[in-house]
Amino acid sequence: MERIEQYRIFVQVAELGSFIQASRVLKLPRATVSAAVQQLEAGLGTRLLHRTTRKVSLTADGLQLLERAHPLLHEYDEVDQLFQAHPQQISGRLDIDVPSRIARRLLIPALPEFLRQYPCVQLGLGSTDRLIDPVSEGVDCIIRFGRLANSSLVVKPLGQVLLVNCASPSYLAEHGVPRQLDDLRRGHHCIGYSPTTGGQALPWECPEDDGERSIELPCRMIVNNVESYIASCCAGLGLIQVPLFDIQHLLDAGALVEVLPEHRPAPMPVSMLYPNRRQRSRRLAVFLDWFSAQMQPFLAP
Repeated sequence: MERIEQYRIFVQVAELGSFIQASRVLKLPRATVSAAVQQLEAGLGTRLLHRTTRKVSLTADGLQLLERAHPLLHEYDEVDQLFQAHPQQISGRLDIDVPSRIARRLLIPALPEFLRQYPCVQLGLGSTDRLIDPVSEGVDCIIRFGRLANSSLVVKPLGQVLLVNCASPSYLAEHGVPRQLDDLRRGHHCIGYSPTTGGQALPWECPEDDGERSIELPCRMIVNNVESYIASCCAGLGLIQVPLFDIQHLLDAGALVEVLPEHRPAPMPVSMLYPNRRQRSRRLAVFLDWFSAQMQPFLAP
C-alpha cells in the first residue's frame, strides 16, 4: 500500500478513535485498516496510537503526525485533481445525506442529469431528517433545513424557503377555519414534528412586528420525518407548518388548504454542510454547485 493511503487511513482512525468505525467510513476491511497503520508505524519507526480494548488514542508522535498529515493530504488531493477539469475525469464515490422529502421530490428526479454529466462519479444517497455527524458516518455532505446548532462543519447557506400554515379540507370541516391567531386556541391542534424519535415537538411559530412568538397548540401525535408530517395533515390529523414548495401541488389539487396566510412563519434557511474546507474534493465541489442550481427555483426571493 502506498504511504499516502497509509496516512489517509491513519487520519481516519485518529479522528474517529476506532479501527472499526474507520473501516466502515473508508469501506475497507478492518484487517486492512489495522495493517496499514501498523505498516505506517513500522516505516516511521514510532508508535502512533495507544490501543486498548475500548478505544484508540494518539501518542505524542501520533498527534504531531496528525497535525502535519492534514495539509499533506489536502495538497496531494489538490495536485491529483489539478487537471480534472473535464467532467469525464471527475471520479470516485460521493456520499451525501438529504431530508427524505428533498430526496424523493427534488434530488432523485434530477439525478439522471448529474450522473450523465459526471459518469465516473458513484453516488451514495442517504435520506434522513435528523442532523447526523458526517465525520463519524463517512458522509461528504449533508443538506438541512432550519436553524443550525453550532458545529465544526463548514456551512454553505443556499437561501430560504417560504413556509405556510395548512390543513386538510376534512380537518377544517370538523374544526372550522381559523381566521386569526386567537382562533387556534379554540378547538384546534397541530401535528408535532421532531427530527429525533422521542423528542419534543417544535413549537408553532408566528411572526410579529418585533420578531416571532411561539403558540402552545395541543399536539396529539408527533412524527420524525416530513413525509409522515405531510401525510398526517392530508389525513386530517391536524395543522402543520411546512415549506410551500413541498406542498404546492397539494394546494393546487385541493388536498390541502392554506390557513392564516397573513401569519405565515418566517422563511426557513437551507444549508449545505461538509466536514472540512481543506478536504473538499473536486467531485464534492461540482455537486455543491449543481445542487445549488437545482434548489434555486424553490428559494424565496
